[in-house]
Amino acid sequence: MTALVSKRLLRSFGSLHSVGRYCCNSPNAGFSRSHDIGSILSGERRLSAECSGLLLARSMIHQFSTSTINPRSDESSFPSDLLSKKPIAASAERAIGRCQDLLIPVTNFHNEDKGFMVLAGDVFDLPIRKDIIHRVVRWQLAKRQQGTHSTKTISEVSGTGRKPWQQKGTGRARHGSLRGPQFRGGATMHGPKPRSHAFKLNKKVRRLGLMIALSARAAEGKLRVFDDLNVPTHKTKYIVNYFNQMEGTKKLLLVDGGPIDEKLKLATQNLHYVNVLPAIGLNVYSILLHDTLVMSRDAVNRIVERMHTPINR
Repeated sequence: MTALVSKRLLRSFGSLHSVGRYCCNSPNAGFSRSHDIGSILSGERRLSAECSGLLLARSMIHQFSTSTINPRSDESSFPSDLLSKKPIAASAERAIGRCQDLLIPVTNFHNEDKGFMVLAGDVFDLPIRKDIIHRVVRWQLAKRQQGTHSTKTISEVSGTGRKPWQQKGTGRARHGSLRGPQFRGGATMHGPKPRSHAFKLNKKVRRLGLMIALSARAAEGKLRVFDDLNVPTHKTKYIVNYFNQMEGTKKLLLVDGGPIDEKLKLATQNLHYVNVLPAIGLNVYSILLHDTLVMSRDAVNRIVERMHTPINR
């Protein structure tokens, strides 16, 4: 830019710094008002080309500036129109479903400050879709159904195969066997037989359902991140004391990255409202069954890595 400023411009105003200071300190001057500066320098025809190029460059700097630093009181020369007037949105006013990375504090069972962790927006900040959640939950419940129900057909019912009475002459209805469905203790026609109730659901839909369930808990403020899930003792009262400190929680789900610690398993096995899962076993139905979700750092990293892994076809 200095190459565009000629020697005549430097001789008239002293230096390039004086030109910038003059443009900034003038009460009627602004980077968005290039025509005012042009009117001031209209008498200097020989300097109009050089000065217009300088003002154009400074106006471009103002247009693309993203500075939010407020000047001190002694820096009155700093142009006020360069400061950002957009307030920073609070976490409670955050728009949900924008796929923005989330900053969440990290604690432990002692409620100690362990720093912060950034949650991937494409996993923990998706738009909430109830139809996807409904499909995934139906798929899970149908897949876990035993399907061992069975009824006996006419060939499996115990009984005689003799014809109860003759075909004609008795005035009664004609029958060929007492094992038919119309008799007491007879067979069941078209009854259930052992089968699998599972049906196919695309992997992309299943993965999307898990991410939506995680996003729903994060949007509700019911997702907590722990540095780790290590407990000092296997006593149940340790988990009970922590659970009593949580407000508005009826069922708690603890998710660890690797295998579950033996102390944590013993401390929670007698509590019907506290369950523990490894990260590999985290699913949509378990998240919806518990109103509060607590995950360790390792579990969050494993879930994000699992969601970002390409699907094998």
